[in-house]
Amino acid sequence: MLDFDLAVLGGGPGGYVAAIRAAQLGNKVCIIEKEKLGGVCLNWGCIPTKALLKNAEVYQTVKKADMFGIKIKNISLDFKKNVDRSRVVAKQLSKGIEFLMKKNGITHLTGFGKLESENNISVFKDGRQKHISAKNIILATGAKPRAVENMEIDGKYIIGSREALSLAELPKKIIIIGSGAIGCEFAFYFNSFGADVELIEMQERILPMEDADISDALKENFLAAGIKVHNNSNVRSVEKLKNSIRINIETEKEQFSMNGKLALLAVGVVGNIDNIGLNGIGVKTENGSISIDSKCQTNIPNIFAIGDVTGPPWLAHKSSAQGHMVADFINGRNIHEIDHFNIPNCTYCQPQIGSLGHTESRALELGYNIKVGKFYFRACGKAMAVGNTFGFVKLIFDAKYGELIGAHIIGEGATEMIAELNIAKALESTWEDLAMTVHAHPTLSEAVMEAALDAYGVAIHH
Repeated sequence: MLDFDLAVLGGGPGGYVAAIRAAQLGNKVCIIEKEKLGGVCLNWGCIPTKALLKNAEVYQTVKKADMFGIKIKNISLDFKKNVDRSRVVAKQLSKGIEFLMKKNGITHLTGFGKLESENNISVFKDGRQKHISAKNIILATGAKPRAVENMEIDGKYIIGSREALSLAELPKKIIIIGSGAIGCEFAFYFNSFGADVELIEMQERILPMEDADISDALKENFLAAGIKVHNNSNVRSVEKLKNSIRINIETEKEQFSMNGKLALLAVGVVGNIDNIGLNGIGVKTENGSISIDSKCQTNIPNIFAIGDVTGPPWLAHKSSAQGHMVADFINGRNIHEIDHFNIPNCTYCQPQIGSLGHTESRALELGYNIKVGKFYFRACGKAMAVGNTFGFVKLIFDAKYGELIGAHIIGEGATEMIAELNIAKALESTWEDLAMTVHAHPTLSEAVMEAALDAYGVAIHH
């Protein structure tokens, strides 16, 4: 039996960060992963999708090159090369994680891990079994696409995000079921390359967890781009035809059907809790996720859980932060517990979206007296210069103290700009802190300063 100070089950952005941090602190660590290091995020999620989205952005920019005074003729798309680039990027990063394991002296075990007791794990591979023991165990097994009745992913007619990343050719028409971040990103991606896209959402808004102004602006942009958006729409049934699929939809007012080459199921994820030995040793779960406290500790003191397997928000950066915190905690270091209210959400379609904290409606529901500031990129010099003026920055402040309690951005560079507000909120910054901090000119981030000024009626360029 192999003995360790820490065993990490799962090699995604939470698991590998926890392993590296624990090794830095002098622990003898092993990490168990049945597929490639980096998990879904690096291999089939965050990283390759962003590579594909960048390809789509470049294609769109080239198509409008004439506005920049650049003449380009006979533009064409090599869809396979577009996909291949994303796979190369993912492979390079996965190899980088392998290097970091070796650099930090971490034992990497390939196989399926299962808890046998509070200190023991069996690792299965190719009919063989290894036994390891560890003083502490971190469960970082991630999540899988949520199953929907009568809509099983078959890879031919109904696909998930993983299959969408490696399609051999661009579908003429694709129906996307679900308009969270994954659904909206793929809607932009396929539409950019010329596919006919229909986006189905059962709730009244796309990106229903975002501020209503953000959701409405994105829908406006999608409709202008030719994406057909169906809100308040439920999928009644799915029919697989000879060479296509038919989706039957029901709303409060009507029933209708649509045909497409493919349907992409993007209705969320559920934790990978099956067959990893949780029930056998009594690890508590709830609603398909492992139950944890503020230190990511399960009901068994030496077993921790991090990342997507613990439930929403299903974000790689949350996983990494939890992994770092747990490694410090089990080594007796002072820790900063994760402030879930200050974890940014990012959607990488175009226009991009970055947000954190309360939406306007939620702040009002909670009884806040608020000040709301908004600044549109159409009045921002840098946005004009780069040729993309769609969108705005929206900031929400507690009127009593002037403290930032919500930030929402849609537009060019939103997923990078949200970092300033992330730090500002962590430091309990006020509207004056943001408004009176000198922002470089010309930059898109000047819109943050102007939105803060607008909340109190003193915007300069409004």
